[in-house]
Amino acid sequence: MAKDKTVKPVETAPESKPDTAAAQDGRLPETADAAAEAVAAEAKAEADALKAALAEANAKAEEYLNMAQRVQADFDNYRRRNVNARGEAFEDGAKSIVLMLLPVLDNMERATEAVKCSEDDALTEGVQLVSKQLREMLEKRGVKPIQRLGEKFDPSMEHAIMNGTPEDGEPGTVCEVLQKGYCMGDTVLRHAMVKVVPQ
Repeated sequence: MAKDKTVKPVETAPESKPDTAAAQDGRLPETADAAAEAVAAEAKAEADALKAALAEANAKAEEYLNMAQRVQADFDNYRRRNVNARGEAFEDGAKSIVLMLLPVLDNMERATEAVKCSEDDALTEGVQLVSKQLREMLEKRGVKPIQRLGEKFDPSMEHAIMNGTPEDGEPGTVCEVLQKGYCMGDTVLRHAMVKVVPQ
């Protein structure tokens, strides 16, 4: 009995072909180099996105810092203006009070002169003490009388309300003070009423 020696063809597995469509859209790279390039490109894109986000965050932080510094500077200016305004208001109030006290001081000086003729020593001493205390209180506040007798007439410090005679002194000078003037620092609170020698 003869054996059948027919050769059967060997079945070969079909060649695996890469999915070219998938390879083209970047899902399945064709080679290891392409895969590495894709990963590097993706990492670069992520790094660029992070850099952009960081730059934006830094810009915002700079903007907020500038805004905070402007607000701080505005507040400092406001506080300085407020302190200056309070100081000016205090000085204006003090000047107003001193102006109201000047007629009192005038009357105390008149009373001091009047009681010099009095035989009542207690009354004389009392009036002199009150007058002295009032003058000292005003001096502590920086109030000083304008002493211009014999000086050249200065309209910024005095009001000339009478003319003297040529015998009273040099022409254009103050020969008599009819009412004392007072200044507080550089501010004239009340001009002196004076008699001036005509020129």
